[in-house]
Amino acid sequence: MDNLSSISYFIPELFLSAAILVLLIIDLLLKKEQKIWTGILSAAALIISVFFIFRQYQLPVTDIFYGMLVADSMAVLIKLIAAISSTVIILFSLPYVQEKSEYYILILIATLGMFLMAAVNDILMIIISMELVGLMSYVLTGFTKRNPKSDEASLKYILYAATSTGVMAFGFSYLYGMTGQTNLIKIQQALMTNPPNQAAFFIAIVLILAGLGYKISMVPFHFWLPDVYEGAPTPITAFLSVGPKAAGLAVMIRFLITVVAHPMGASVNAFTQNLQIHIPMLIAVLAVATMTFGNTVALRQTNIKRLMAYSSIAHAGYMIMAMVVFNAQGFHAILFYLVIYMIMNFGAFWVIISMTDKLGSDEISAFKGLGYRSPYAAVSLAIFLFSLTGLPPLAGFIGKVYLFASVIKGGWYILAVLGVLNSVISLYYYANVVRVMFLETAPVQEAVPTTFYDKLMVTLLLAPTLLFGVYWSPVLKLTSISFNIFH
Repeated sequence: MDNLSSISYFIPELFLSAAILVLLIIDLLLKKEQKIWTGILSAAALIISVFFIFRQYQLPVTDIFYGMLVADSMAVLIKLIAAISSTVIILFSLPYVQEKSEYYILILIATLGMFLMAAVNDILMIIISMELVGLMSYVLTGFTKRNPKSDEASLKYILYAATSTGVMAFGFSYLYGMTGQTNLIKIQQALMTNPPNQAAFFIAIVLILAGLGYKISMVPFHFWLPDVYEGAPTPITAFLSVGPKAAGLAVMIRFLITVVAHPMGASVNAFTQNLQIHIPMLIAVLAVATMTFGNTVALRQTNIKRLMAYSSIAHAGYMIMAMVVFNAQGFHAILFYLVIYMIMNFGAFWVIISMTDKLGSDEISAFKGLGYRSPYAAVSLAIFLFSLTGLPPLAGFIGKVYLFASVIKGGWYILAVLGVLNSVISLYYYANVVRVMFLETAPVQEAVPTTFYDKLMVTLLLAPTLLFGVYWSPVLKLTSISFNIFH
């Protein structure tokens, strides 16, 4: 589709771009004590963009801008997750960041990059969109300038990102050399028409997975994550754990089901590989390594932000696990779990943000006696952590049921067993936080005040965590529509 005809499919991105430019101008007119309005208007712009995104649901699959992007239902879902995630992060930040308006504009620009990542259909656009998100993330990670940990985290983030992007670009150059194409669909057609050397193709895929794996914190490309999570401002830690990860998973899914494999016939219930190489086994090994490493190292953490970092690595492993089956059920399970993960992870982070600010520390030991000093916050955090574990009747349990069911139905029984064992391991370190809150005595016994704003937002995240554990059909319907991604 030509550029002019493509504009009608690009309304959310155009609106967000215009909002960024308008906010930059408005910011010049605001006094220092009025800068919070930039955050409020940024949240409003994202909410309006959600409306434009919803209008794109169930549109026919369409290549836009001469095949550089694709408009389909999976792109719509990932854009929704990105927009909602960024809105929540801005709401997180409003009480703490009131005079730094550029903070909110950087989040909007990163969100625009995630919108593009959701719809990429060309290897050049993959690199451009990932770099747009990455550049904003580096700055946001080091936003607290006088914090040495924040500076260190930002530097490490840049170095690892540059290396992984370079490796990925090298892999893309191999792919381009084999096919003479940059469009993913045309690469697929070229591979099937004129199959290249299998060893060279396998090497290219491994190099590309290094870049995509970095984005979703897949082992062994996860090294940046714990230090970045600990050093970044806590709202940005929460932001990195959901939005960019969802966009990275979308790019990875789209790449795997075009360049690596394609659907058999008109159905997406089964895929066949374009070249018979052992990609599913490689992904299975990476999934096991990711969730096992994340869970076992989390056992030793004493800092709650680092614990959540390794927890995030483990959850990436659970979602990668469902990719090995290469069928609609597996990819649908990933999208379903992404929505659930967004809700319960943000809920946990909201409590952590509000409590660490008041306690003056993000060490787990600082949470001693919180069950008595701030009961609502402690009980809410316990529910979110148990949901992340996958205990019934919480939403996380249903999410993991769908992930494991897809793996079992695909015949990967050992992989499913290892996934369940990893969930059991995760219960130990999540329950340890609950134990500290309810069974240990704090050296200082006075109550920890919780604002009405914090209680309201925690409740808004707590409600779906409880509700979707017993009634999850709305999320299931939303995500099942979102796997309409084929011409």
